[in-house]
Amino acid sequence: MDVRGKDSRYLFRDEKALPVEVTGARGSCIYSGKRRYIDLIMGWNVGNIGWNNDYVLGRMRKFRGPGYVDPYLLYKPWAELAETLARITPGRLRKSFRATGGTEAVEIALQSAMVHTGRTGFVSLGGYHGHSIGAMSVGGPGFRAHWKNLLPGCHRINPPFDADAGRAVEKLLKTEKIAAYISEPIVCNLGVVVPDREFFGIVGDACRSYGTDLIMDEVATGFGRTGRLFASEHYNLKPDIMTLGKAITGGHAGLGATVVTDEIADSMEFDFSTYSTFGWMPLATEAAMANIRYIMKGKLWKKAETMGRWFEEQLRGMQFRHSPEIRAVGLAIGVGFRHRDYALRIVGRALKHGVIMSNTGHDTFTLFPALNIDEKTAEEGLRIISQCV
Repeated sequence: MDVRGKDSRYLFRDEKALPVEVTGARGSCIYSGKRRYIDLIMGWNVGNIGWNNDYVLGRMRKFRGPGYVDPYLLYKPWAELAETLARITPGRLRKSFRATGGTEAVEIALQSAMVHTGRTGFVSLGGYHGHSIGAMSVGGPGFRAHWKNLLPGCHRINPPFDADAGRAVEKLLKTEKIAAYISEPIVCNLGVVVPDREFFGIVGDACRSYGTDLIMDEVATGFGRTGRLFASEHYNLKPDIMTLGKAITGGHAGLGATVVTDEIADSMEFDFSTYSTFGWMPLATEAAMANIRYIMKGKLWKKAETMGRWFEEQLRGMQFRHSPEIRAVGLAIGVGFRHRDYALRIVGRALKHGVIMSNTGHDTFTLFPALNIDEKTAEEGLRIISQCV
């Protein structure tokens, strides 16, 4: 039985696997035997610094620390990573909760908001926040259609995310039943939807006025993706809680974090317990520290801002069969069409010709290249896409 047969027989998937067996990865490319694919989604915002980065791998190979540390014991790299996150995240975020990835980080964020405010309601934009019960409760409508026992009191605001939408959030917050507002700052999970500045101005003010925690989910947008170290910076947001994952290790290990203010951490000290058996495994912690140093030293968010403008320019010059709506913030890029299935067909054609893209629904394709993608590879990838449109 070949790998496709074994995968189908023994591994559960909610969708069929793409017909690409990965045998290697390097930089912005994935290899399947002798065939090379240009990866323009990087594990969907995971490999921001390219696959198998020499600097990070070098640090991991030199690691001689323990394989595991009991969560109730002291471990210096944990304190150092938490200190680093407190230093680089916006606003007054100070203390980190250990997590294994983005879903666990979001779950911790929701629970901490409920403890801090004494409330149970949430307002979201209906994007994707993970697959735990809590994360699905604040996610898209598809989850609630299948699961009837998700958290009650969860409200969803529909696009466009403008001043009117902001006032709709404010109206909900006025009830003082809402523990937290949660969303991505740039909503990658809806096809890179960019809220208006007025929207977040109203939402931020309303959270402060009505004692609602502001949760920024930066699992996908964090660590340079949108041309800022964190996408919250585009709106000068000062979140009470921030969730991190995906690019925090650049795909070299699994790790997530929930970073909160001192006030929220203090409220949870006696009324809340979070325990993550495998959160911040020592080798993963080493990978995260090396990855963050690499991003900070190279100021890769600035490269993403410059390269993102170039990608947008190239996409606008393509002869699409149907008129596109191009949304680009740094190297978070969504291209939408009114014609159903057109984007899906482009993604399929591109894969056959050696470029990996993603789609949001049937009407939008998304690109999330490595922040340090080289121009030659980027030009080749876009040339292939232009032949598939």
